[in-house]
Amino acid sequence: MPRQFERDLTDSLDMGTIPGVVVGVTSGESTQYEAGFGVRSTRTFAPMTVDTVFNIASMTKPIAGAAVMQLVEQNILELDTPANEILPYLGEVKVLVGFDDAGNVLTRSPKRPLTLRHLLTHTSGFSSDWCNALLEQYISITGHPRMSTGTKKALEVPLVFDPGEKWGYGISMDWAGLILEEVTGVTLHEYMRAHITEPLEMFDTTYFPSDEMKSRMTSVHTPQGNNGFQANEHVTASEREYWGGGGGLYSTVTDYMKFIRMILNDGRTPTSQLFKPATIELMTRNAMGANRVEMLISTNKNIANDAEFFPGLEKTWGLTFQINEQKTPTGRSPGSLSWSGIFNTYFWVDREKNIGGVFLSQLHPWMDVSALTLFEKFETSVYQNFT
Repeated sequence: MPRQFERDLTDSLDMGTIPGVVVGVTSGESTQYEAGFGVRSTRTFAPMTVDTVFNIASMTKPIAGAAVMQLVEQNILELDTPANEILPYLGEVKVLVGFDDAGNVLTRSPKRPLTLRHLLTHTSGFSSDWCNALLEQYISITGHPRMSTGTKKALEVPLVFDPGEKWGYGISMDWAGLILEEVTGVTLHEYMRAHITEPLEMFDTTYFPSDEMKSRMTSVHTPQGNNGFQANEHVTASEREYWGGGGGLYSTVTDYMKFIRMILNDGRTPTSQLFKPATIELMTRNAMGANRVEMLISTNKNIANDAEFFPGLEKTWGLTFQINEQKTPTGRSPGSLSWSGIFNTYFWVDREKNIGGVFLSQLHPWMDVSALTLFEKFETSVYQNFT
């Protein structure tokens, strides 16, 4: 890796702004670079290595979305058919208007049916309490279970806008995962393992890390001002009512680059054609029309800071990636794909320049300034030295 980035990274480690990170760069042909820096835990000081296991959180979404798109490719699912034809609740869900003076919830019927396309592009109207003040108020007033409970009931919240009206981040991909389960008769985990992760030999990517994987797992670190970091261990919940498309996978840099290579290679793996090239083309272009990605305003700064990548640049959503419609200051081509996870994990895929990168740290809150700055320096260095 270029020395300037390694110097920047070493400075960050020395200043205590980040405990550790693993990074990787891949072309469509092969891994170009991967390395770990710093420590997995400020409690044990075990070193970061390329096989360190991370909770990739919302970086689950593209993998789950790919699983759903296999069913679209096979004509088992359709993007624009009303979703309530598969899950009746999605035809009953209301739009949250607000609250009356007595604190009663005010809702109305949506203006149009909710579809799978809406779910995959985050234009469904579903949101999450940590990034929508109205939904946070609804949960606080009603006592509705939060997502952390792992119950399906937690997903049964009202919409905060009409389907197709705008972009709004939230639990849409969890509903898309439940649609997959309904039509296949197997869990999302079982489907992804059989049809995505095992064919790609992503054997370290799972909702259920083995004891051996747990021995390679990093802690979640929370900055403590001038007092370093508080290191907390992941609790891998075994009792949940569902494992959603929105998050929950554990993975490694090496594994995630295999997924990126498949996208760069138009759905091809070393041994098979996992997707038709036309499906990859569909997945990797704007799928939400005139809507645009907006800044997320956090309601809980312990979980996430306000979030938007490259403010001022036009961004859309594919199936299911963020797409920058203009060249980024880091060098990313227009039409590139990306997203992130709430523990400050990041990736991008640049099909035009045949390059992709993964940056995995494990910090709270999301969009930590030090992690995000370092990620952007990493990406800039990749374009200066690998393209």
